[in-house]
Amino acid sequence: MKAIVYEQYGSPDVLQFNELAKPAPADNEVLIKVRAASVNPLDWHFMRGEPWLIHLMLGVRKPKNIRLGVDGCGVVEAIGKNVTQFKPCDEVFGGCRGAFAEYVCAKEDQLALKPPNISFEQAAAVPIAAITALQGLRDKGKIKPGQKVLVEGASGGVGTFAIQIAKALGGEVTAVCSTRNLDQARSLGADHVIDYTREDFTRNGRRYDLILAANAYHSLFAYRRALSREGICVKVGGKGSLGAFFGESLLSLMLSTMSSKRVYGILAKINKKDLQQLKELLETGRIAPVIDRRYPLSETTEAIRYLEEGHAQGKVVLTF
Repeated sequence: MKAIVYEQYGSPDVLQFNELAKPAPADNEVLIKVRAASVNPLDWHFMRGEPWLIHLMLGVRKPKNIRLGVDGCGVVEAIGKNVTQFKPCDEVFGGCRGAFAEYVCAKEDQLALKPPNISFEQAAAVPIAAITALQGLRDKGKIKPGQKVLVEGASGGVGTFAIQIAKALGGEVTAVCSTRNLDQARSLGADHVIDYTREDFTRNGRRYDLILAANAYHSLFAYRRALSREGICVKVGGKGSLGAFFGESLLSLMLSTMSSKRVYGILAKINKKDLQQLKELLETGRIAPVIDRRYPLSETTEAIRYLEEGHAQGKVVLTF
């Protein structure tokens, strides 16, 4: 089978389009013939080995698992002996480590049946980005109906889902994005929009009950300034070193003892329950994936380069 591999950390130039043996599923896994996969920031963090702590997880000098990709969609070809919820020919989507390949094995508890009303490419765009938005808003952000919710980075993969999920959960949504993406944010359901090239939401005097910072570019103090008295800010990604991240997390914990405002970071955890909730939202049309560009598997290098530029309007998808 054809697959994208990387045998050392580095720029997209380290990626190779190689021939590998088809994998066999473990007892709790299914073998999927991949029909589409999506590119996530996590992929280029794995590829580059950044921040350095990733080396402790993936391999100190070089990656132990040379396959790239963390989520995708396809058709079940075979199942492990302990799998009970899927059968061959089922169409599934979810977390698939090594998804940039013609075949991938995935754990049963990180998959769900693909909604029949969307394409393979649309389903592949969902897992990491939508679950990050869902868990950030629902679990960390404790969103409640009627709350004022601000989504920063509203035009990206996480942000486009966050607008729709926040609306589905009853929030009054303000989207922050560049001028060219204002209409897209409105079309996704945003009640208000802010053009960050003209206005700084952390200094305009408005307060929000919940901020989901999908591009966490502002300082901890700036986010706290924009929060209501008991507001919560959930940061996804952003700039800065790992040391800066832990330092800011410690400072946030200290400040929380003097104020009811909270600032959290989040790392999404793929699970069947949340995939099922997203499946229901997709089936009822309450959320819909936004796909910016599609690349064939052989052009994964170009797809990751484009995503790293930081200007994607929605998701970047690999097609098979």
